[in-house]
Amino acid sequence: MRWALVKVALAVTTMVVVAFAVPLGLVVKELARDRAYSNAERQAATIGPVLAITTDRTQLERAVASAETGPGGRIGVHVPASGRNGRPAEIGARRAAEADVAAAVKLGRASISPVRGGSALLQPTAVASGIAVVEVFVPDAALTNGVTTSWVVLAGVGLALVIGSVAVADRLGTRMVRPAQRLAGAAHDLGRGKLGVRVQEDGPTELRLAASAFNSMADQVVQLLANERELAADLSHRLRTPLTVLRLNAASLGDTPAAEQTRAAVAQLEREVDQIIRTVREQKAQTQQTAAAAGCDAAEVIRERMGFWSALAEDEGRTVRIAGADRPVRVPVARPELAAALDAMLGNVFRHTPEGTAFAVDVHNADEAVIVLVSDAGPGIADPDAALRRGHGGGGEGSTGLGLDIVRRLAESTGGDVRLGRSVLGGTEVRVWLALDDRRARQGGRRGHRLRRTLGRRRRAARPGS
Repeated sequence: MRWALVKVALAVTTMVVVAFAVPLGLVVKELARDRAYSNAERQAATIGPVLAITTDRTQLERAVASAETGPGGRIGVHVPASGRNGRPAEIGARRAAEADVAAAVKLGRASISPVRGGSALLQPTAVASGIAVVEVFVPDAALTNGVTTSWVVLAGVGLALVIGSVAVADRLGTRMVRPAQRLAGAAHDLGRGKLGVRVQEDGPTELRLAASAFNSMADQVVQLLANERELAADLSHRLRTPLTVLRLNAASLGDTPAAEQTRAAVAQLEREVDQIIRTVREQKAQTQQTAAAAGCDAAEVIRERMGFWSALAEDEGRTVRIAGADRPVRVPVARPELAAALDAMLGNVFRHTPEGTAFAVDVHNADEAVIVLVSDAGPGIADPDAALRRGHGGGGEGSTGLGLDIVRRLAESTGGDVRLGRSVLGGTEVRVWLALDDRRARQGGRRGHRLRRTLGRRRRAARPGS
């Protein structure tokens, strides 16, 4: 897909450049030609008023010398003979053929005739003795003056447009292809039995929706397998009671060969049931580890727990605000652990703030981490560092209790941390930093640091008197 977009952009841009550059190049060439002949006509026009006054050779030579704007010898004047014994006058060098000069006289207007090394503009002018012709030589270099430079500029602009379009197409293609490749790789991994694989939800809207659907499907697969193993475990445990009865009955059959076979069969059946139970327990433990590695949708968990706590908040007259939980936010922690941490933080709000105190839950999603903020408008905590230390145990007035220990362990399991500070509402803010990649979290991704600084500026700007 990426190379297809690049090829399409290259083809379209090339056609557009050719469609505009070729006509522009021809127009530039024609403009240079018209400019050269216009200059020649202006030079010829300066000789016309002198011919209308006099045909004296000396004055005409002076007028020709003053009209020369380039190298000398480009202007010539052909004056017809005056009177019966007069002879025609030739000022300057003649380059045009006599037939061309005669044709210009007969035509009565300016004409162009080819000469060696360029062209000659022949401008007929009426004088006392007849029709004089002013000849202005236009070299080939003047006809193409500036054309090469203009063509080089046009070619450079066209090449820059082609390169720019290819770069943009490659960038867009990469933005579309990488999420699709990750989704395809995750599908292959899931097919090979890696139930913990999940896809980062980024890229175009369609690919984000596909990634979200894949993650939901993978969660359902894990849940179905867990339910199946629970069912197998339940059935195995249920078989223990009838197996015990069979074993007791077989023990009372005596010492006959049939009785020995029955007891052996019952013992074999008990061993098989025990093996099934052990296998189910191992698979259940693996499923729990997979669920923790796969993570969960933090936005969904927040909406669910806030739905529970909102009822109590309404009874106590508290104002509740939720932000950032309207779109999926994957975090690398198990759903029950995140729910327990949220309950601990929200429980602290209800225990340590008066009734009617407003609180809020915000979710910020960055490249390296997900930040969950629980803030309130209560009296706040005088010493956040001491409160965090007390979070390992103990209580007391203003203490955060054991609840923050649950939150701290959850954050540190991802390589993140927990911090207490002053919230924008004026009370306490508990900030939980859940790193999406433990290695990158330890290195400190630049975008994550920018998000931290942005949150800090927002908190300072929202404080009273700031």
